[in-house]
Amino acid sequence: MSSRTSIHSPGVHSAPGTNPFTTPLRQSRAPSVSDNSGSARGYSYFPPQGVDASHLPRKRKFKSARLIPGEYDEKPWALAKHPKLKWERGIFYGSIVLGIAIGAFLCYMAFAGVTNHEYCLVMEDDFQTINKDIWGFEIQRGGFGSGSFEWTTDDKRNAYTDAEGLHIIPTLTKDDIGLSNDQMLDNYVLNLTTDGTCTTTGIHECSIRSNKTSGDIVNPVRSARLSTKGKKSITFGKVEVVAKMPQGDWLWPAIWMMPEGDVYGKWPRSGEIDIAESRGNSGDDYPSGGRDSLISALHWGPLPEVDAFYKTSGQHQTRRTDYSAQFHTFGVEWSENYLFTYIDSRLLQVFFVKFNKPMWERGEFSKSLVNDSALYNPWVQTGKYNTPFDQAFYLILNVAVGGTNGFFPDGVGNKPWGNQSPTAPKEFWDSVDNWLPSWGEGDKRGLSVKSVKMWKQGAC
Repeated sequence: MSSRTSIHSPGVHSAPGTNPFTTPLRQSRAPSVSDNSGSARGYSYFPPQGVDASHLPRKRKFKSARLIPGEYDEKPWALAKHPKLKWERGIFYGSIVLGIAIGAFLCYMAFAGVTNHEYCLVMEDDFQTINKDIWGFEIQRGGFGSGSFEWTTDDKRNAYTDAEGLHIIPTLTKDDIGLSNDQMLDNYVLNLTTDGTCTTTGIHECSIRSNKTSGDIVNPVRSARLSTKGKKSITFGKVEVVAKMPQGDWLWPAIWMMPEGDVYGKWPRSGEIDIAESRGNSGDDYPSGGRDSLISALHWGPLPEVDAFYKTSGQHQTRRTDYSAQFHTFGVEWSENYLFTYIDSRLLQVFFVKFNKPMWERGEFSKSLVNDSALYNPWVQTGKYNTPFDQAFYLILNVAVGGTNGFFPDGVGNKPWGNQSPTAPKEFWDSVDNWLPSWGEGDKRGLSVKSVKMWKQGAC
């Protein structure tokens, strides 16, 4: 007896050596026919050759299980309403209404909580000319405490007006006054006191002799610095400047304010308000933020070594453009209780400071030592939280070039000079072929100012 037993159903005849239940059906590529033997894919199926399929059960025709319209007139589940349905709808729609009401209330409270002081316009200038009743030129070559490399002038090449407004333009010294490169580097005397143009005192601020041995050179760039000092100032109020920043490596445009008098001592004891500063470098090449970045800050402290500006500063970076592409409004709003700067609208604030504790305490100066000595609090006598920002400040517009105070950090953006180098201006000038091509043509390399408005807080 064989180990394998063939089992056949009655009436089914298979060819020798085949089993109708183990042999797969043969699939044909023949097209479908109209009878029920065809499949939905367009194939016909046939039993293996020689197999009598008359007794095989036919495949049941597909019949939809969906309800046929008209056969069922009633939906039992819909005859009676669920007792909780009414409450569920009430809770859902009630929650929506409550959410809208709460949101509206919060928006109203936020709007009502915004301080809106009364202001009086004390100065407005759209720069048809440079109005000497408003603006004065600060002329010197000493770097204004930041070690910048420009010599500021009142030359019309460095500051002029046209249909677009005021332009403050940096230019090359050798082109302006006809100096040769050898004279810039050696044996040339620049004396602004003798010329009668220097607006400050001090040998370093007003004069220099170029010397190739020491590395001292005549300032390689000239620019301009305008201020309202002694003419227009405010103690609390608003300032708005509509301006466009310059483009060019190592340009340093600034819109800022300084105190009319050093009531609490020399910088930074009497404070400084930086409304808007930028760098002319391309943002792609300057990771710290080039002309695509806007910086605002307050400078304050008992000594320059402990200037606490980093506690009261902010930076706003724009995307896919930069601040030299179009005009923006750069503003500051300042009161006894707060100070903030903004771009284009009060909604886009760069930084906000609330005067809710003494600045000495905010700066934690009691914990600091300079030259192993404790610091003196220059503001203790006022008892005010906003000192030193409780005095009259005037406005400054300028474009500086370079500097050694750290605004341009060492090692960033292929910077050609070192902040600690005694010959930094010469190192900067030696790299002129690298940075000059980045400067825009005409007024693109300058700070363009369309208008300035200054308000004091309170009624006129």
